[in-house]
Amino acid sequence: MVLFGATGDLARRKLLPGLFRLALAGLMPRAYRVVGTAPASEALTDEEFRERARGAVAEFCSAKPVGEEWEAFERALSFGAADPKDTRPLLDAVRAAERDLGGSPRRLHHLAVPPAAFASVVEELGRTGLANGARVIVEKPFGTDLASARALNDTLHTVFDEERVFRIDHFLGKESVDNILALRFANGLFEPVWNRDHINHVQIDVPEAIGIEGRASFFEQTGTFRDMVVTHLFQVLGFVAMEPPADLGAKALRDEKNKVFQAMRPLDPRRAVRGQYDGYRAEPGVDPRSGTETFIALRAEIDNWRWSGVPFYLRSGKSLAHRRQVVTLHFKEPPLRMFPGAQPPADSCANAIVVDFDDPGWIAARFLVKEPGPSMRLGPARMTFRYADSVRRRHGLEGYERLILDAMLGDQALFTRSDGIERLWEVSAPLLESPGDVLPYPPGSWGPDAVRDLIAPHRWYLPDDIGDSGEGATP
Repeated sequence: MVLFGATGDLARRKLLPGLFRLALAGLMPRAYRVVGTAPASEALTDEEFRERARGAVAEFCSAKPVGEEWEAFERALSFGAADPKDTRPLLDAVRAAERDLGGSPRRLHHLAVPPAAFASVVEELGRTGLANGARVIVEKPFGTDLASARALNDTLHTVFDEERVFRIDHFLGKESVDNILALRFANGLFEPVWNRDHINHVQIDVPEAIGIEGRASFFEQTGTFRDMVVTHLFQVLGFVAMEPPADLGAKALRDEKNKVFQAMRPLDPRRAVRGQYDGYRAEPGVDPRSGTETFIALRAEIDNWRWSGVPFYLRSGKSLAHRRQVVTLHFKEPPLRMFPGAQPPADSCANAIVVDFDDPGWIAARFLVKEPGPSMRLGPARMTFRYADSVRRRHGLEGYERLILDAMLGDQALFTRSDGIERLWEVSAPLLESPGDVLPYPPGSWGPDAVRDLIAPHRWYLPDDIGDSGEGATP
């Protein structure tokens, strides 16, 4: 495995700790090597790279870098710097690693580099022959609009066949996101009602409590819509809305997800709210007149037989009241109100399926019951499955760990295909071309006030943590 951007934050927080966890679980190949690389200005010796990996594992991995397991993993690490005009150190490091392995080892390149560097790295992989027979993992964002996405795909396809390209989205490696498929297709209780005849609307809500965390140079070029919605939330929407695939193989699964994207209507800028938290323009590196959104809420529609007329409301933003990752499917009310005067409070959330896809996550069915007492008074209740209570939780992999393993195995089921990502940029074009103003909102709130009008007559709901006493509607 050749890890481009090995000195970066993603490698430190996720990739190196994730590879060590895979090694501990016995899921790495019998023999493997990891070659880190970065520009010559950030060159490391093998020992310096191993020491950096040790610090990353100590800080971000549940297992500590000690014992025989760590020593074996450490021996598999080496480093070779690479610049466009001088790739010799990297080539030497790769050749040395492959000599150690013997035989004909497979290569997997992971491009944990800024988007501006994708094209030059891919071209160098082709020019040096390192791409021959190799697979490549590409990090988000996959372009910034339709034209840039097509250009990036064209660059990739000059060197790698689509079957060897793995566009990674760590959301799709989460156990609780994957379990949406099991919830739907393994249970006759849910699949028959998973459609427009029974579901009123769907909310996909990923608020974040943190700000931009010093990433102004990246965030000013992307904003929340490009960073979160196109890359993550639309992918979750595809899982929620797809038709039953013929099987769970990569082709069938991605075909059905892409059919959802093909059926999406172009986004209507009038049904979107962009916001910017107070103080964002004072962040280091941010343009004092910046129009970049730190908050986005929008309505998406899928024009097919299953979902016609069912709005999908998506929301994400920085510096909001709480961090959550939730899908809520709100069911229609029964056609006959048999309990006049006994309805629950208007701010309760009943008749819903809630999927919390944060780690470890949970799934809840919300419904109404009669409260104890002489009168017919209704109250909300729920039945919940919690991953934290599962005896198999200790065997679970984090998103990056699962997806790196799948890439090593050549399983593309949970990776984005080129036509799918291009279609998402296509439906996004109206909003990108006419984004409208950004509205201010105070940090710690739920975004601009206009977000209430977007979803009216419904309300935004975020269930409280499952250990809390109840469930509330966001303001």
